Amino acid sequence: MPVEFPSDGQAEAYGTFAEEPTGTELERFFLPDDVDRDLIALRRTEHHRLGFALQMCTVRYVRWTGTRTWCACWSRCTGP
Repeated sequence: MPVEFPSDGQAEAYGTFAEEPTGTELERFFLPDDVDRDLIALRRTEHHRLGFALQMCTVRYVRWTGTRTWCACWSRCTGP
């Protein structure tokens, strides 16, 4: 399986958003609704619940903006 390493710019931007989310975007993507809270509650411990909630909100926002932050498993994370 070929391995692709990030460029210097990609490595520098790793773990950050391309731009700061607006207040409206924060409300839309990062405030959980009832369905989200039900999904979060299914996780085993407080640590798992927090991690799941952060990942859920972040992936939702990144997919909406079309931002492609570098990820070692990008093709597996986003599908075709």
